Amino acid sequence: MQSSALSVSASCAQTTPVHRWTIDEVLALYDMPLMDLVFRAQQVHRENFDANAIQRSTLLSVKTGGCSEDCSYCSQSARYDTDLERERLMPLDEVVAAAKTAKEKGASRFCMGAAWRGPKDNDLDKVLAMVREVKALGMQTCVTLGMLKEGQAEKLKEAGLDYYNHNLDTDKEFYGQVIKSHTHDDRLDTLDQVRDAGINVCSGGIIGMGESRKNRAALIVQLANLPTPPESVPINNLVPIPGTPLADKPRLDPFEFVRTIAAARIAMPRSWVRLSAGRQEMSDELQALCFLAGANSMFYGDHLLTTGNPDVDRDDGLFARLGLKAV
Repeated sequence: MQSSALSVSASCAQTTPVHRWTIDEVLALYDMPLMDLVFRAQQVHRENFDANAIQRSTLLSVKTGGCSEDCSYCSQSARYDTDLERERLMPLDEVVAAAKTAKEKGASRFCMGAAWRGPKDNDLDKVLAMVREVKALGMQTCVTLGMLKEGQAEKLKEAGLDYYNHNLDTDKEFYGQVIKSHTHDDRLDTLDQVRDAGINVCSGGIIGMGESRKNRAALIVQLANLPTPPESVPINNLVPIPGTPLADKPRLDPFEFVRTIAAARIAMPRSWVRLSAGRQEMSDELQALCFLAGANSMFYGDHLLTTGNPDVDRDDGLFARLGLKAV
C-alpha cells in the first residue's frame, strides 16, 4: 500500500492554474531576500504536502549511448567523445531485477531511460513489457524515451505507465544555444501527447548551462503555465561532462539553485519538485536547504543515467538526521 502522502498528491488533479505567471513575477521571487523566499516557499509547501515526506525514485538507463541528438550537456550523444560505451536495450529480466532491488531499498517510483531521439515501434514494444512488469511489482512507473510519435503515448498508457519524463531543459529563448537538432516546440508537442493520453507529466530543466536568471525564471513560467502544470518537476544542476560542449561551465552559485527550487515550488504548488542530477556534488546542508525550499522528491540510488548519485547509505543517514520519511 502506498503512503497517504503519495496517494493524496496523486489524487490532487491539477486543473488550469488560477494564476498565470509572468517572467517579471518569477524574477521578483528570485530577487527576494533568501530567508523570505524560503519561508514563503515552505508555507506553500506545507499547504499542499507533508513537509517531512520525500518521494524517492530510482532511475535506470535501459539503453545507453548512441543518441543522434546534439544536446550540449549529454554524455550519451553520438556526436561527442565522452568515452561512454554504447549499449543495446537491456533484457527484460535485468530491468525487473533492478526494479526489485530499488523497491527493497525504499524507492517508490522506478524510472527507465533510453537514449533515443524517439522510440521505434519494435523498441517501444519491449519497453511496454518493462512497464507492465515493473508495475506488477507495485511501483510507480516512469519512462523517458525522447520524442513520441502519434499513438505511442496511448500504448504506454495501456501498459500502465504512470509518468512520462520529457524535460524542457531550458526556456525557449535560450534553447537554441544548447540544442539544435530539435526545437523547444518539439518537446512541447510530446508533452501534449502525453497529457492527452492521460499519463502524468514529468518535466523540468537543467540549471547552470550558462543561462541567465531571466532564462531560469522563463523556464519556470513555461512549466507553470502549461494547461496543466507537470505533476513532477525535476530540477537538475548541470554536471559538466568531459567531451561535451558544456564541459567547462563553472558551477552555479548554490544559493541560486535554492532560489530556483523555491520559485518552482511557489509557482507549481502541487507538483513534486525533485532534486535530480548534481546532487552528488551537494553537501548535506545544501540538500537540507533545498528540502526547506520545497523540494520533496529525489533520485535514490548510486547512479542516474550516466552520472553518479549519492549512495543509499548516505541518503538514509541524511533522512535520519533530518527526521525525513520516504514515500
